[in-house]
Amino acid sequence: MGNTSNKKGKQPWEISYETWLHTGALDEESRKELLLIKGKKQEIHDRFATELEFGTGGLRGIIGVGTSRMNRYVIRRTTQGLANYLNQQYPEKKEKKIAIAYDSRYYSREFAEETARVAAGNGIKALLFPEMRPTPQLSFAIRELGCQAGVVITASHNPPKYNGYKVYGEDGGQAITEMAARLSEQISKVDYFQDIRIITENEARERGLWKFIGESFDNIYLEKVKSLSLYPGDERLRVVYTPLHGTGIFLIPRVLKELGYRNIFVVEEQAVLNPAFPTVDYPNPEEKKCFALALQLAEEKDADLVLATDPDADRVGCAVKNPGQGYTLLNGNQVGALLLEYLLSRMLECKLLPHNGVMVKTIVTGNLGKKIAASYGVETAETLTGFKYIAGKMKEFETSGSHQFLFGYEESYGYLAGTFVRDKDSIIASALLTEMTAYYKKKGKNVLQVLEEIYIKHGYFLDDMQSVQLESSAQAAEILRSFRDKPMETAGGLKIEERRDYRQGRFINLQTGEEGELLLPRSDVLYFALEGEAWFAVRPSGTEPKIKIYFSVHAPSKKEAAAKLAALKNDVLARSVNPDR
Repeated sequence: MGNTSNKKGKQPWEISYETWLHTGALDEESRKELLLIKGKKQEIHDRFATELEFGTGGLRGIIGVGTSRMNRYVIRRTTQGLANYLNQQYPEKKEKKIAIAYDSRYYSREFAEETARVAAGNGIKALLFPEMRPTPQLSFAIRELGCQAGVVITASHNPPKYNGYKVYGEDGGQAITEMAARLSEQISKVDYFQDIRIITENEARERGLWKFIGESFDNIYLEKVKSLSLYPGDERLRVVYTPLHGTGIFLIPRVLKELGYRNIFVVEEQAVLNPAFPTVDYPNPEEKKCFALALQLAEEKDADLVLATDPDADRVGCAVKNPGQGYTLLNGNQVGALLLEYLLSRMLECKLLPHNGVMVKTIVTGNLGKKIAASYGVETAETLTGFKYIAGKMKEFETSGSHQFLFGYEESYGYLAGTFVRDKDSIIASALLTEMTAYYKKKGKNVLQVLEEIYIKHGYFLDDMQSVQLESSAQAAEILRSFRDKPMETAGGLKIEERRDYRQGRFINLQTGEEGELLLPRSDVLYFALEGEAWFAVRPSGTEPKIKIYFSVHAPSKKEAAAKLAALKNDVLARSVNPDR
């Protein structure tokens, strides 16, 4: 990276800092930012000692100048790598296209435009949403518009200082293992400044390589969403919705009204597209705090249902009215199970249930959905954590014709019905949650009563997830190593019957001694199946120094399930805090 003859004795990250500082390709604002940290070794180290890794579907990092930050130069380099990949992958295609969307975060629009300029500079047509739009709509656009890839600028539910760059393949799903590995390889070969082929927006437009996706595209997408409806809208149902300062505001109130729901109340303070997310610590619908304003409004309006989506509107959380007791927040496993029960029961009633239907869930998602699916003669397929793997199964079913995908979900508030989107979709899920609530209300039931009926039929499944914050990723690796090298024999008083190591791709049945190969891709996840249909799983976070531990128990009564869950969590968390135990 430039002449290093006078850089003797300097660390690579110091050389990298100086290269950035002195290149003529750096804009003045970025140069000023780098001059402010001149001589501050720790700050320079933090920004230049590493590069943002192309991980789960793409990049995610703190906004700022440097190789480990999100900025226009990292965006350009990543897009150049993507363009090189596409030009190699599709040499025969005369017209290659990338769909580009962005959310409400700081610099999202600027980063989207940089992506378009580099794509165009490489002869690839950039189809850009003219305004911010939800991530699932980008997934839909890729297939609908015949693109070879898609990019969305978002950091999902992270705090305001973050942004990210998610890449999607031709099938509309996030880049999975093979594509991600090839992309990483291509990106690593690109110099941040010397190898970038970039043109201006005007030049791109003149050459027909920059095109805005028209407003009518919203109609096309929403018509598809409405086609999934199995029950007419009920104008008496009352729904409170908050977009948490994000892109859901563009489509969710609209689609609910078009489906016939008239009493939609939006939390106005959180409908403002503000990248600082001023009303919440961070905009994650899994967090109860994010519902504070929505629940206030729900009490005021006597709402039946409360919905909250994250800034890029791929995930949705919900709360339902609990007569006489305010509102109850449902977790991702409960919502997934309820939606599955609703969809399958309605499809059966309407004689729409296919003979080869399949539901897809991740390995850390609870097993209640599996029981529900089986009761309707529907198979369950399991994938690794992440909706990109669910999309991968959808592609597999589409290619083979072996199964018809009906529903997919993960415990982290991601749900999908239909096959026109290949990612979790809060617009689809919000429409179905509203419809489900209206359908049961018409029958004189609320959603919590339906959930209780499901538990009575299939047993009480209680699930939880705990994040253990650590000082470093090395500590996370050490905890995983301890679970591998010194495996527990019991947990919470329950015997461990099977161990699955997804990194090694092996399982062992401790009852029979049988060993075998796991058929899913390799991933650093340990899964322990216990007696009585209980289990727990341990995996490191892909973006932060912490481990995530998932717990699930099954029992005939809620009281028994709660006791089992408490004992299981107590044992496993104690072991994770003290690996030598």
